[in-house]
This record gives sequence, C-alpha cells and structure tokens, in this order.
Amino acid sequence: MAPRDGFGNGSDSPTGDVQDVRPGDDLDWPSIEAYLRAHLDLPNTDAASMEVRQFANGTANLTYLLVIAGRKLVLRRPPFGELPPGAHDMKREFKVLSRLWRSFGAAPRAYIFCNDRDIAGADFFVMEFRSGIVVRERIPQELGGIASGRAVGMAFIDAVADLHLVDPAACDLADLGRPDQFLERQVEGWRKRWQLARPEDGVGPMDGLADVLAATMPATERVSVLHNDLHLGNAQFAVGRPDMVRTLFDWDMATLGDPLVDLGGVLAYWRDGSKGGPAPASDQEPLGLPTKAEIAERYARRTGLDLDDLDWYQAFSDWKIAIIMQQLANRYRRGESHNERLATMGDNVLGLAEEAHDLLSG
Repeated sequence: MAPRDGFGNGSDSPTGDVQDVRPGDDLDWPSIEAYLRAHLDLPNTDAASMEVRQFANGTANLTYLLVIAGRKLVLRRPPFGELPPGAHDMKREFKVLSRLWRSFGAAPRAYIFCNDRDIAGADFFVMEFRSGIVVRERIPQELGGIASGRAVGMAFIDAVADLHLVDPAACDLADLGRPDQFLERQVEGWRKRWQLARPEDGVGPMDGLADVLAATMPATERVSVLHNDLHLGNAQFAVGRPDMVRTLFDWDMATLGDPLVDLGGVLAYWRDGSKGGPAPASDQEPLGLPTKAEIAERYARRTGLDLDDLDWYQAFSDWKIAIIMQQLANRYRRGESHNERLATMGDNVLGLAEEAHDLLSG
C-alpha cells in the first residue's frame, strides 16, 4: 500500500493547530534534516532547508511538523527533563504505528525510528502527516458545529470499538505487551508514579485509591490492542465528515490488555454535560455529544463485552489522569516545560480523586 498523505492539524488545516516552535523547544534541526535526508526516500533536491512548526495542543511529548523537499512529515520525541518510568516511549509508539496501520485505518503510518541521542537529544521517530479537524473546546463549523455532536461522539466510540476488535497477531503486535495480570500491574505501576509525583503536602483522597482499586479489581474478559490514552482530543476528522474518525493520535502508551481500560478513559474525559472529567462541566462549552450511557451501550453492542464493572474502569482512569496532571504540573514547576497550559494542571487532581472514590463506593 502506498503511504497516505497527512497527519494532525497542519498549517493548511482550518483548526490552525500548528505554531512557531515554543522558546526552549527547539531541537538540532540541521542534524535532524541531514539524518532524514540520509534515511528516508526523499526527492533529490537542493531546495531550501527544512521548515519546522510545532503542534500547539500537546501537553507532554514534543510533536513537530516538518516540511522537507516539499514533503510533510511529523516528528515525535519525549519532553525535556525528568520522565516517569515507562512513559513517553517513542520506540513503543514507532513499533505500533509502523505495523497497526495495515489493520486499523485510523492509525497513522510511522516511517523511521532513531535512538541516536546526538541527533535530537532523545529517541525520536517520524511518521506521515494527515490534515484534518480535531474537536477541542467546541465542534468547529467545518464539522457542522454543535448540531453534529451526536455524530462526532458515535463515530469516535465506533473507532474505539473497532480498535479493540483488531487481532493483535494479524498486525504483528502479539508481543506488544504482557496481558497476564495486566490490571494488577497497571494499578501497582501507577501507584509508584503517584509516589514519585505526590506533592509534599499530599492530596488526601489520592493516597488510598490504589488500595481500593486493587481490592475491587474485576476479571479481564478480552485482550486487545489498547491505545491507553483515548479521549476525543486525540481523534481527527476529515472536513465535513463528523461521522468518521480519520486518525487517532498519541500511541506512546499503547499495549495489550483489558480493552475496558480504554473505555474507562473515554468516559473519564467525556463532556456530555454531566459531572466529572478533568475540568468542571460548568466551565466547558456544551458539545452536543451523546451521553456516557449511550456511548457505553453502543460500544457494548459493537464489541459484545460485558460492562457490569464499568465504574471500576472509570475510577481507575480518573485516578490515572489525576496522576498524569500532577506529573505535568511538576514538570512545569521544575522549569522542564515552557507550555503555560501545564501550570494549573494540578488544580484538577482533588476533584478527579473524589470522583474516583464516588464511583468505587457506588
């Protein structure tokens, strides 16, 4: 199959998702350009030097739009500074995206991985660029506005379900993770991350959640390819097509395991006007999305999975999101990121922890 064009919201995208590179986020562009010209099949041309822009909305991994010899590419590398164990794994993301695209059309194709840290200061990989629309604070008019909210929501949950129906062996990803005792390892791994990220004065409700989650853990019904960071902001739609997800982004935490971990994450972020999520519903513009109950029912019909324990998975996701937000706030406080959006991330931790406790207590 010939490589497909495009990724993300490019400079030609109605959403205008790229910007000049933030101060402090520049890389060694001449070394990167030389490496790509040597290792990718690019036109043999003496055209002007590579053009670089930065994707504006990411909060962790650094993602750049490159234009080299007239071709648009996307470069991904970890953020600067201290990284949590197992996070921001570019080698893992490259492995997934260099294979999954053959079986799952919403996965962009990755072309090349580099572990020579003299080139970009860290591992990085390069993949295809796709232009399109990402839904963030509102549904853009290019997708039909709020009137298209139901179509957007249902298309997104269909893409999630379709990912979970992919046979890992069919796309050479049967060795992506260790599905045995997956939930146990997840809870213990995130417990350790919280211990590393925990503020000195603590966040009371957070500290006991790992014990409750471990004591009430459900049995896994199926093993699937997990994205492991699914929310509507990681999906891209073609202009005028609110009924079809074109691309899912940010696969650096992908693995094999219980697919309801992904569904729990979707629900934790879902903005249907109900209470919950990383920001209060009253602070957000309505999107016209279907309700959490409606998308869960649609997912269950499409996958055939039992959702009786769904509250546990949403509580786990609330807890995990809270930990990530504390990590991001810590990174900004240490001066390792210049992204102003990270400064207030820690303000959401308490509310997420309280919601997780509510879900676990029924």
